[in-house]
Amino acid sequence: MKRTFLFLFPLVAAIAVIAQVKRPAKDSDKIPQNGIDNVLSAKEKAAGWKLLWDGKTTEGWRSARSTAFPTKGWVIDNGILKVLSSEGKESANGGDIVTVKKYKNFKLSVDFKITPGANSGIKYFVDTELNKGEGSSIGCEFQVLDDALHPDAKLGVKGNRTCASLYDLIPAPANKPMHKDGWNTALIIVKGNHVEHWLNGVKMLEYERGNQMWRALVAYSKFKDWPNFGEAAEGNILLQDHGNEVWFKNIKIKELK
Repeated sequence: MKRTFLFLFPLVAAIAVIAQVKRPAKDSDKIPQNGIDNVLSAKEKAAGWKLLWDGKTTEGWRSARSTAFPTKGWVIDNGILKVLSSEGKESANGGDIVTVKKYKNFKLSVDFKITPGANSGIKYFVDTELNKGEGSSIGCEFQVLDDALHPDAKLGVKGNRTCASLYDLIPAPANKPMHKDGWNTALIIVKGNHVEHWLNGVKMLEYERGNQMWRALVAYSKFKDWPNFGEAAEGNILLQDHGNEVWFKNIKIKELK
């Protein structure tokens, strides 16, 4: 087993480098902007976008561990959905929240703002039935992190736990267009097995699920013990409670054929 992992390490590192992409958005990649938080413009509606969060209620969302929305740990404050601080403990306060509906092919846009030292994440292809123990629900993750202050940025392999990375699998470029003290826009695009992570209009990485390279990455990650990790045809979308305060707004999705 040790020999297997020694062989996989350079392969995984090479895959991670190849999968990194840093490219400005073309017009076809750009999300129509409204200027009013949590409200879709006529152009967005015509393009097929829908709000995943209405900016006022918990409709369409539930706890990852029950059918109800958490009674603590999350608050709605003037059009902002906030996960509250709880000493940095993973899913130990209000816990993760997920969409009631599952999604397959889509463009998902989420505005987020971190507090100093914060850790959170936006997950997709989540199966809430997989992990019944402590910690977060299992799925692919767009990492949300303060790279400068949170220790997780130094862990993993070649920066694959930094902000906008595919958590513990593929790193985002170190030189990323992150607004540490302001709002940022995460964009996740899924078309079959092809997935892209974008941050503030710049593509951070792309990858293919379900092939030999994907399984080599998973085999060298913390997800190696979860059967067929990341290969589900559809799943819930999740906002993570990792015990640090993070703000979310303008959560919207465009389902693709």
